[in-house]
Amino acid sequence: MTVQIPDVVLNNGVRMPILGFGVFQVPDEQTEQVVTDALAAGYRHLDTAAVYGNEAGVGRAIAASGIPRDELFVTTKLWVHDGGEDGTRRAFDASLERLGLDHLDLYLIHQPYGDVYSSWRAMQDLYAQGRVRAIGVSNFYPDRLVDLITHTDVVPAVNQVETHPFFQRADDQALMAEHGVQIEAWGPLAEGRNDIFTNPTLTEIGQAYGRSVAQVALRWLVQRGVVVIPKSVRPERMAENLDVFDFELTEGDMARIATLDTGASLAFDHRDPEFVVRIGGARIG
Repeated sequence: MTVQIPDVVLNNGVRMPILGFGVFQVPDEQTEQVVTDALAAGYRHLDTAAVYGNEAGVGRAIAASGIPRDELFVTTKLWVHDGGEDGTRRAFDASLERLGLDHLDLYLIHQPYGDVYSSWRAMQDLYAQGRVRAIGVSNFYPDRLVDLITHTDVVPAVNQVETHPFFQRADDQALMAEHGVQIEAWGPLAEGRNDIFTNPTLTEIGQAYGRSVAQVALRWLVQRGVVVIPKSVRPERMAENLDVFDFELTEGDMARIATLDTGASLAFDHRDPEFVVRIGGARIG
């Protein structure tokens, strides 16, 4: 039986499952089987990106699943070097072709670098044409997000950012909410960093509910209204990560988890010039 996953409603009325499945760092040759397993577990929200190199594998799994298109929510992302108005249109078409789809549910600017304003104008056009149901951004800090909102016509529906118990982004989430932007967490389990799976606080809370650390962390996020896209290549973990909607953390437990915040990324700092140069040199293909 398909798991009933709650939706969030985006600023244009589109409904987005609050829990989805991410395929970052899954090789394309493994992606079809991994996504097939995820769909079998009950996931209906899939998140990929052009730079991941596995859109085709996602598309093959969707085609083989037999699941009606309107039951799926599919996201992919525009890479930095594919930006600009013409480049964005070409990149969008290429992603659709690799995915084997005739439209996207969500298209994101992957990084806050390069000519994001020209890219956004092209994405606004694609949105107006009905080729994508919602458009948004990824990895935009508040200043970049507000600047984009101020100087363009369509407010991003989503901002996908690093969010997990050690980097909680509560102030950023509040600012996004003020502007009608839905926060979405990549790396909701901190990509295993900071010994998250043996963290004493999360472990103790999990034991009280008969739940794993992963389930506690994901429940804590969705209870805050954060969309999450955990990744696993193991079917039993996929099922475990979905099983977070039949319990609720107390205010006290939510507050205990809040004390784990370090206020800093565990992955990379988007404001670090060296990181900006590294991203600037990363090309697809």
